[in-house]
Amino acid sequence: MRGNEVRSSFLDFFRSKGHTIVPSDSLIPANDPTLLFTNAGMNQFKDVFLGTGKRSYKRVADSQKCIRVSGKHNDLEQVGHDTYHHTFFEMLGNWSFGDYYKREAIQFAWELLTQVWKIPKERLWATVYEEDDESERYWYQETDILKGRVLRFGAEDNFWEMGETGPCGPCSEIHIDLGPDACQNEDPNHLCGVNTGCSRFVELWNLVFMQYNRSERGELEPLPERHVDTGMGLERIVAVLQDKNDNYLTDLFTPIVEMICDLSGYEYHSDSRGTPHRVLADHSRCAAFAIADGVMPSNEGRGYVIRRIIRRAVLYGKKLGMDKPFIWRLVEPIQAIMGDAYPEVRERREFIEKIIRSEEERFHRTLNRGLEILEEELERLRAKGERVIPGVKAFELYDTYGFPLDLTQLIARERGFVVDEMGFRRAMDEQRERGRASWQGDIDYTKAEVYADVLKEFGPTQFLGYETLKATGKAVALIRSGEMISSASKGEEVEVVLDRTPFYGEAGGQVGDKGRMSSERAVIEVIDAFRPSPDLIV
Repeated sequence: MRGNEVRSSFLDFFRSKGHTIVPSDSLIPANDPTLLFTNAGMNQFKDVFLGTGKRSYKRVADSQKCIRVSGKHNDLEQVGHDTYHHTFFEMLGNWSFGDYYKREAIQFAWELLTQVWKIPKERLWATVYEEDDESERYWYQETDILKGRVLRFGAEDNFWEMGETGPCGPCSEIHIDLGPDACQNEDPNHLCGVNTGCSRFVELWNLVFMQYNRSERGELEPLPERHVDTGMGLERIVAVLQDKNDNYLTDLFTPIVEMICDLSGYEYHSDSRGTPHRVLADHSRCAAFAIADGVMPSNEGRGYVIRRIIRRAVLYGKKLGMDKPFIWRLVEPIQAIMGDAYPEVRERREFIEKIIRSEEERFHRTLNRGLEILEEELERLRAKGERVIPGVKAFELYDTYGFPLDLTQLIARERGFVVDEMGFRRAMDEQRERGRASWQGDIDYTKAEVYADVLKEFGPTQFLGYETLKATGKAVALIRSGEMISSASKGEEVEVVLDRTPFYGEAGGQVGDKGRMSSERAVIEVIDAFRPSPDLIV
């Protein structure tokens, strides 16, 4: 069964059980400032669980786009080093809002897995909360799960909570045995088992039964209505149904991986040799879907996360000999695989390619010099017998060469070093303090007044660089030697301020763009762009 068919069969099954099928929510959470990205299927129903919102339906199912790269749910560091973690993934889920409860949720899950998808019951295990006698009873009464296959665990594994306070309840997880060959533990005393960290047993589906509210005093109080919230990763269940122990060998990924192989000349392997391929396949999907939903790479918030994702992919591409922008090319197989289910990726393909390519080009301008600086620092430390990269050096790489801290940490870890993260934070705080005192930094103080005058008279520059690489704008000011002028002669070097521009102004570790401006009377070569203030690009 192909990946798109698995998604469809899940939704069709729950439609037949009286569920309303709703589309995936955006990756940008609506009305939830606590989240950078949508990271679970329940996000769009959070108000229902909190009792502040209602829906016209009691039963609902969907396949939700998710990104997990920060906070409690952060899979970034695992991506690439195993075959099943992802920053971007789809969460299949079904919900009941005060309608059915434990019995039906368990029945539905078992029926879909064993009767519709034909997974042998001999491969399946279930877990329940240690105090949840009811769920264990339903597993044995309402399904034909094998005796002894329902295991009890404590709150850490089988009690779900939205936060320190709020709706919560016991959960029941369904695990699958992938077989002895899937175990990667080489300890002769290791015993394979559910919830032991053994890669042989993998969680497929989590059924959460919300029946309590945890008060500010930490006490559990019964909810007036009990809800069901379930989640199952599409990529993982597709791997099971396609009999693969590697998610990247399923049809959700193989066209992307094959293009990486074609572009680089390196074959894919499921072991550590395939780490770069997995990072590239995953990160390109993450960036493409985020940009399709309106997240533009930047130095703040969600945009900074996507910038980090793209740059991390660039570094892993270098391990495959890729020294020129190429990640943007992976958007084509991504839209071919996912475009039917998520038309926004297909409809915005060219735009997504343009944004990713622009980000790659910007990073490549400083990448090689930054790597040289880092290697020189590692060699200096190695000669002294030290293994800690000073925070101020890590900040220099960030500020001057655009290396996010986690990329420096990634390279350091591969070489057997660590980064003084506290020192990095101190250097960043000091830089911010200097910025508050004077945004100009290296800008000549004698010029500050003219920039203030331009900003006051003409207003801020509208930056278009994340939407287009070409644009029409109006030159509002010419500056030479700290003064505004009315005209310039051929061959003269001047500063030009436009009302709107696609040129990125040097800031936050990013070098300024170069290019060309033209009018009916002149062609101007742009050799640099910078920001003398946060709202002005020169």
